Amino acid sequence: MKRRIGILISGRGSNMLALARACAEPDFPCEVALVLSNVPDAPGLALAAEMGLAVDSVDHRSYRGDRAAHEVAMASRLARQGVEILCLAGYMRLLTPFLVGRYAGRMLNVHPSLLPAFPGLDTHARALAKGVKFHGCTVHLVTEAMDEGPILAQAVVPVLHSDDEASLAARVLAQEHIIYPRALAALASDAQRLEPSPDIALVSPVVTDRVGMQ
Repeated sequence: MKRRIGILISGRGSNMLALARACAEPDFPCEVALVLSNVPDAPGLALAAEMGLAVDSVDHRSYRGDRAAHEVAMASRLARQGVEILCLAGYMRLLTPFLVGRYAGRMLNVHPSLLPAFPGLDTHARALAKGVKFHGCTVHLVTEAMDEGPILAQAVVPVLHSDDEASLAARVLAQEHIIYPRALAALASDAQRLEPSPDIALVSPVVTDRVGMQ
């Protein structure tokens, strides 16, 4: 039986589309139960609806100063759809311990750098400013510490002399679309890791998949 996933977005949802397309494959171990956004007019919601996916939104602006209350409302929508695994795909909100704890060991995020390098925002500009020769992306489990959860998959791209922020970001994004579904499939296929265990942190990676330079 396929695992039911929820996908949280705030914007265009390109990684959401990559996950949804993978989930549409007959042999993929997951199905999309809900695409949920904190932005009611997020472009990704329209794209998901066009694919026939269930969509919903909980506007964070209605919960100013109370992130936990906003997450309680989000969690209610996710539970209603039977979401077992939660995937962050361009979700631009810092999470509270409430939602992180609810999906401990079952919440994934894709980050546009080779963690632990360049956590946070503006990763491509920072990589170029540092003069690194290689850059990439990381899929990791979400913990209370931002961008510090166990790494599930990484992909590496070379930094070219001609690169600017946009060109580097485009190559990294293409790799995000490859490794995010792979990491999700690996996690979803490991039933033992998906047993709810709110008091036990997952401390070892599921898979490390370093995609060759392309």
